[in-house]
Formats: sequence, structure tokens, C-alpha cells
Amino acid sequence: MMKPVRLSSHALRYMSKRGFTAAEVEEAIRTNPWGAAELGRLDCRKDFPYAKEWNGKVYATKQVRPVFVEEGGQIVVITVYTYYF
Repeated sequence: MMKPVRLSSHALRYMSKRGFTAAEVEEAIRTNPWGAAELGRLDCRKDFPYAKEWNGKVYATKQVRPVFVEEGGQIVVITVYTYYF
């Protein structure tokens, strides 16, 4: 059984500022290997085709990097970093 993924209030506040969606975060977590991050947290990365403008420049790829913890019966996303290239 897959644990539900919940975005923290911090992650939700940064969705539009960093340009990620909850669906992209969940897909990254469900389909890519997890690694150790700072402070005992976990992270992963997933590249998505983008081919759109972001902050005045067109990028081919968007990489979504959620930082999260397994807490009880769920995965809690602390923050999400988004890279464009």
C-alpha cells in the first residue's frame, strides 16, 4: 500500500514562486530513487519536459526536487526545489 503524500504549509506557499505542482512532486516521489538529505530527511529528483518560459527565459527541462520525511502513515513534503535548464 502506498503512503499518501502531503505537502507542508511551507511547500504549498512556494508552489507558484518555484513553479511546481503537487502532481509533479508526487510523481517524483513515487517514481525515482530516494536519497539521504540534510537533517535526516529524504529527497529525490525528477526531470520533466518543459519547453516554456520561466522568468523571461525559455527552458527545455524542469527538475523537481522534493525534500520529505516519512511520518506515521504518510510522506510529508517539507520543501520543494525546482531547477530549470
